Amino acid sequence: MFPTLSVMIWLPVLGAAIVATIPRRRSEIALPIGLGFSALVLALAGNVVWTFAKGDAGFQFAERASIYEAWGITYHLGVDGISLLLVALTAFLMPIGILASASVKERHKEYMAAMLMLEAGLLGVFLSLDLVLFFVFFEVMLVPMYFIIGIWGGERRVYAALKFFLYTAIGSAFLLAGIIFLGAMASDQFGAPTFDYTMLLMLDIPTSTQRWLFVGFALAFAIKVPLFPFHTWLPDAHVEAPTVGSVMLAGVLLKMGTYGLVRFNLPLFPQASVDFAGVMVALAVIGIIYGALVAIVQPDIKRLVAYSSVSHLGFIVLGTFALSAQGLSGGVIQMVNHGLTTGALFLLVGMIYDRRHTRLISDYGGIARVMPIFAGLFLFTAFASAGLPGLNGFVGEFLVLLGSYARHPAATITAAFGVLLAAIYLLWAYERVFTGPNEKPENQGLKDLNAREIGIMIPLVAVIIFLGVYPKPALDRIGPSVDAVVERVESFAVLPDGWEAETR
Repeated sequence: MFPTLSVMIWLPVLGAAIVATIPRRRSEIALPIGLGFSALVLALAGNVVWTFAKGDAGFQFAERASIYEAWGITYHLGVDGISLLLVALTAFLMPIGILASASVKERHKEYMAAMLMLEAGLLGVFLSLDLVLFFVFFEVMLVPMYFIIGIWGGERRVYAALKFFLYTAIGSAFLLAGIIFLGAMASDQFGAPTFDYTMLLMLDIPTSTQRWLFVGFALAFAIKVPLFPFHTWLPDAHVEAPTVGSVMLAGVLLKMGTYGLVRFNLPLFPQASVDFAGVMVALAVIGIIYGALVAIVQPDIKRLVAYSSVSHLGFIVLGTFALSAQGLSGGVIQMVNHGLTTGALFLLVGMIYDRRHTRLISDYGGIARVMPIFAGLFLFTAFASAGLPGLNGFVGEFLVLLGSYARHPAATITAAFGVLLAAIYLLWAYERVFTGPNEKPENQGLKDLNAREIGIMIPLVAVIIFLGVYPKPALDRIGPSVDAVVERVESFAVLPDGWEAETR
């Protein structure tokens, strides 16, 4: 069988190696080379989505080989309904990001090599079924992102890059300790160490051990989400990152945290997931409201979008720890929806920054008169991000709220106010930037989006509409894998009084 998943991971690595060898005087060809490799990955991802057996809850396109048999480390890849759409999202956003990289004015080949290595690391995270392999990709991904922020970012880029790196590294230490402990436990129970995810699911882990392992894994992933109160690195990273860095950070990197909670915490530690559900839901709801309130008062439009991510990602964590099929399905599809809408918002913010070189909302006003296409696209994306019915943001948030109400009614009602607050901060920002008189001389000569920029936005707009109008194909592929996770939690955990087993 053709190793589709391996080719998807290693093609960008090959592309990065080729780009790195380009003579500096020919560095302008780095972008088309990078675009070509990312387009090949997108084609492969499209084939995986198209041929994916949507009724199968197991891992498909699986590849397995031993790396170090004595330690039980394997090269094990596979994709299921939970990881499928995140793989597709990564492959979809990367060529868009590369096309949007025209504003990068220096060290083109190094930039493109970092972008391709970032894509390889992200795909490796979502496709790995060995925990050591997962950890390697989880860490490898940090390096290109560190350089993307630290070299091509804003004035405080070094501070932001270091803060991003150190926060994640601290969480990774807890994750590594938990992985090693699971391998040792597997050695005791199976007679040989293994880090294979499908084998670790068969471990008999005492409840007390589950709890501290849950905390270790959850800390690593909560920092990556980031879940309140571990979010303080995110606004700095977003503000200082170049536009495409922000797109990939919000679009895909943050999903490694939510994906990790769904992939590892719930199935491996089912009783602990039930025990800590209340804490995780509380933190999620605090993040939803806090992120929205802070976004409202932001004078910097890029920082506003960054805090909106803290709020929106809270919905994903809420859906995850509703521990219901509807809530978890909503959380998984919301990972994709947030990546699309927030990625589009960061692209649009980058486009206006390239023209005006300021992110302060007060420096604008009335620019819809001179940039009507840009204003229309921003309003459309703001509506999608705010959860307008008919656009993609509504689907995930509605399922999350529907799926969490039965078990967490007070939290769900509170979280619903986050939807209202999202409309307030996004539409108020739109009003201040785009409506009213265009009085500032610097804004009167602004040019509307060109053909390249419109072409970059068209695929995002199309997918946002498609998922909003017809989410069934996505939900059909997510459903069986989500059902399997919920069924496992309910089968191996004692549910609190008043919780009924969920069924679709």
